[in-house]
Amino acid sequence: MNHSERFVFIAEWYDPNASLFRRYELLFYPGDGSVEMHDVKNHRTFLKRTKYDDLHLEDLFIGNKVNIFSRQLVLIDYGDQYTARQLGSRKEKTLALIKPDAISKAGEIIEMINKAGFTITKLKMMMLSRKEATDFHVDHQSRPFLNELIQFITSGPIIAMEILRDDAICEWKRLLGPANSGVARTDAPGSVRALFGTDGIRNAAHGPDSFACAAREMELFFPSSGVCGPANTAKFTDCTCCIIKPHAISEGLLGKILMAIRDAGFEISAMQMFNMDRVNVEEFYEVYKGVVSEYNEMVTEMYSGPCVAIEIQQNNPTKTFREFCGPADPGERPWFELAPNGRSNLLPSAFAITTLSFSKITYALKLLVVVVVGVEKETKPAAHFPCGCLEEAAHVADQSGALGCGRKLPGIYALKHSERSLVKPRSRMLFTVLICRRMAS
Repeated sequence: MNHSERFVFIAEWYDPNASLFRRYELLFYPGDGSVEMHDVKNHRTFLKRTKYDDLHLEDLFIGNKVNIFSRQLVLIDYGDQYTARQLGSRKEKTLALIKPDAISKAGEIIEMINKAGFTITKLKMMMLSRKEATDFHVDHQSRPFLNELIQFITSGPIIAMEILRDDAICEWKRLLGPANSGVARTDAPGSVRALFGTDGIRNAAHGPDSFACAAREMELFFPSSGVCGPANTAKFTDCTCCIIKPHAISEGLLGKILMAIRDAGFEISAMQMFNMDRVNVEEFYEVYKGVVSEYNEMVTEMYSGPCVAIEIQQNNPTKTFREFCGPADPGERPWFELAPNGRSNLLPSAFAITTLSFSKITYALKLLVVVVVGVEKETKPAAHFPCGCLEEAAHVADQSGALGCGRKLPGIYALKHSERSLVKPRSRMLFTVLICRRMAS
């Protein structure tokens, strides 16, 4: 490989101290995986050429966020004509839409998308209004089956995704297969519509036919103007919230995790992809600062790329989902224990979190893929919890609430008593947190 070959991008970094954007020229050398940065305004070298293993060629596309030594950069333009020709000529974005009839198979479809070499850059589960459905089907206004199309697309939640790769529009259409699922089963038996569709309308998924159509549809679902677009499907009742971390997304594990959750009997009622900045992540992880030695690595990981927040529903979802996840390390004692009758040894009507050494907590955090925040009912007026556990849970619950993924803490307070806290939850509501094990095989 030519070690002198380089790709150049213009990147922006938001400086929170100065409250302004700083612009850099980012150079990437694929031959040895090294990077170099130059300050555009001051015309000087900011970072000398240095090997950096966490940046890859597939990460380099306009609009993506990359982390260079804990500094989050947004790639806003190509830095030279060579880079534009080599990396921009065939790179496309298109819309991938999972229709109501295939929502239960979202994990399998996302797994197919990842295996086909696509990068998911945006994702949101949403519910279309009739007007939004009419705008979406504008090309079918004169078709006799228009009303059937609109009735079907508004009959349940959909998942809209912005996906990226070379020749994305053509490759996604190829992966979809023919529009009629019956024809697809004959002509393209391994396609999405052949595997998960029923007929010409209930055909599992959608993809635009052209660049102009893709641009119009992506603007409908992910408006560039900053407005929210179609409403999400979050219910905020009887639910647990999961956050799939960036490394799991980049490793292509999202589909596997969704399948594991579904196969365990849980309902995914809402889902959306987010990008967090360092300030948000530091606030989210504030409880671990100065306590866990990997705090800086945890923060860097959480804002290193997109994460996916998922709302999960089931009867008593917090309890059942915690049982499903199991301990962070299968060889270690779990963070909570259940008595043989299914109840906690410490709290008869709800889970109690057992005390663990910080070394075990640190080990669990290294394996962190999903953070679970939930709500539990508590029938007794007071209960004993290990010192600090509930405070940590309350903090994470509050932060997830700020992200729209959970509920606000309803006035929990604690009194220090020896090595434990006596906790009296007002409104008889407890927030709990659990670090889940890696669910991907």
